[in-house]
Amino acid sequence: MNLSENLSQFADCARTRRIAIAPMLDWTDRHERYFLRLITRHAWLYTEMVTTGAILHGERARFLDFHPAERPLALQLGGSVPMELAQCAKIGEDWGYDEINLNLGCPSDRVQSGRFGAYLMAEPQRVAECIAAMRHAVQIPVTVKTRIGIDHQEGYAPLHAFVHTLAAAGCKIFIIHARKAWLQGLSPKENREIPPLYYEYVHELKKDFPQLHISLNGGIRDWATVDAQLEQVDGVMIGREAYQNPYWLAQVDGRYYGDAHPLPTRQDILEQFIPYAQTQLAQGLYLSHLSRHLLGLFQGVPGARRWRRYISEHAHLSGAGVEVLQTAAAGVSATRLAAPDAPC
Repeated sequence: MNLSENLSQFADCARTRRIAIAPMLDWTDRHERYFLRLITRHAWLYTEMVTTGAILHGERARFLDFHPAERPLALQLGGSVPMELAQCAKIGEDWGYDEINLNLGCPSDRVQSGRFGAYLMAEPQRVAECIAAMRHAVQIPVTVKTRIGIDHQEGYAPLHAFVHTLAAAGCKIFIIHARKAWLQGLSPKENREIPPLYYEYVHELKKDFPQLHISLNGGIRDWATVDAQLEQVDGVMIGREAYQNPYWLAQVDGRYYGDAHPLPTRQDILEQFIPYAQTQLAQGLYLSHLSRHLLGLFQGVPGARRWRRYISEHAHLSGAGVEVLQTAAAGVSATRLAAPDAPC
């Protein structure tokens, strides 16, 4: 590939990956991703982490199936054996995914016992071998999502060295959660909140590796922060705010992708989700598996509490159907008409 082709590919990568939604275990399943795609057409979506063992020895379709509307979509893998990761990357490519992402940030006991996730930040050469094997197996991008360090790694230097090693193996796209992960002493939840954010480390990476695509993750909750970070890095990955307040993402397409389509209303999004829900229910899924992702749809508007309460009380009942969602939404509308200033 010549220089002009490389620059063109990098520009296209930067344009399409400006905003991404983080992979979140037990949250970003295929139903959540379909729902999010009704809100933003362009943000890059990621699966929950799927281990190589689940793909190679489990019910493959259960872990890999997705709706075509979810694309662009990345498959996030968890593993540490190069050949197994290469096999799974190829399976993911053949399944229709647009990117294979290696998880180097999860700090749970499970990943420590399996020697993958954030544990691998202690083994950069092994990670490089994994990256090289996956890149050899597929034509789509192989990327990593990592922390700024683990345990007693201090300062910027270890992160710089880690990224340098992976870049030498051919990785060109890095998503950096700007917190350290403590493998001992903190739970996964605490690891998302307690270690301080060091955005400046991610900014330094972009300065030191201008040829790489660097996205920042961690603590992103408002557009002012997104805008400020996009002046320093190539992309921003949004995590819990996207799940807890999903309608916030309705601004993504216009703000960052120049999409002039009118913003969908919350009711529009719900009406578009209902046919999908009906299809899933007809296949034997329970409404609660779908509705749990919609609880934050009316976040910040009068009636949001009533919406959440009605769904929580009724979606799990035997035979519950889309009428639960419709009734809950009608309650929001009634609240807004009757008491527009009521607290939510």
